[in-house]
Amino acid sequence: MTGRTPRLIRVGRVVPVGRIGRPVEARGGRPRRRGTQPKVVALGGGRGLSASLAALRRITGDLTAVVTVADDGGSSGRLRAELGVLPPGDLRKALAALCGDDDWGQTWSRVIQHRFTSHGDLHDHALGNLLIVALWEQLGDHVQALDLVGKLLGAHGRVLPMSAVPLELQALVKGHDPERPEDVETVRGQATVALTPGEVQSVHLVPNDPPAVPEAVEAVLDADWVVLGPGSWFSSVIPHLLVPQLLDALTETKARRVLSLNLAPQPGETEGFSPQRHLEVLGRHAPKLALDVVLADEAAVPDREVLTEAAKRFGAAVELAPVARRDGTPRHDPELLAAAYDRIFRMHGRIGPWR
Repeated sequence: MTGRTPRLIRVGRVVPVGRIGRPVEARGGRPRRRGTQPKVVALGGGRGLSASLAALRRITGDLTAVVTVADDGGSSGRLRAELGVLPPGDLRKALAALCGDDDWGQTWSRVIQHRFTSHGDLHDHALGNLLIVALWEQLGDHVQALDLVGKLLGAHGRVLPMSAVPLELQALVKGHDPERPEDVETVRGQATVALTPGEVQSVHLVPNDPPAVPEAVEAVLDADWVVLGPGSWFSSVIPHLLVPQLLDALTETKARRVLSLNLAPQPGETEGFSPQRHLEVLGRHAPKLALDVVLADEAAVPDREVLTEAAKRFGAAVELAPVARRDGTPRHDPELLAAAYDRIFRMHGRIGPWR
């Protein structure tokens, strides 16, 4: 990290970010700070959730990822279609993000992310996907198998699927067919929704009343902080709000809730979206959801006042901080994002033994 001092802007004033509380290693490779830590649950999928987990594991050792299970593309889609299992890809990515920075963690992170290149059936399968599915078949328990993989990796946190059944994401899309730009049609499958050239109006899941994994519901209810986003808005972030038991837990929990916005619109899925538009579509899918903090990169917010007004509808304050990598790509920097989360937890968290 370096260069400019990380800072966190509360609209109207600039607050310097203090030193991040660095976790120390506990037995089994799990991080631990001295004293009790905040219990944090992060919801999402894909690269966005991985970025959040890579940051959060730097500031707490009591961390749980709740991951979407609607992926139907690539290696995950092939395994899902052939074996009828949950798509393991986003679960694998979350586990890799929770690996430590030591040789053990980085080696295992690379190993489970490794993809085979061949002219046969193994081509483009990720080793971690095969490992996870093998343990599911051996143990017959999604949660137990993921816990065992996490133990093998020395993961700094726990990974849970949001539901125990494979889900199909469907979207109402305007102009999915460029030759009929005004038509609204149903588009099926997460991979297709993520790449649609049209404008996504809304999304829903099939089945439309999927059961939540009990451990995921319990984690949300027991958390001090729940982090939603960043990530593909319609295919990784909003799906958590479409699982009734999980949405109930998110509305009932006494935890503080922070929404982390993306650094840029996603081509296809959210092309042309402003930061406040992301909040508007979130609210349409979960009108009863309340938030405490909306975190955004200061360079990605052209109009702070408009975003502040949009956040107020959720009961949330806006926090702006430099969280992007300095290479010009729309990717989060783990250290800068960790600094922002750490400061938010301290500024907005309820007084408790972990502070």
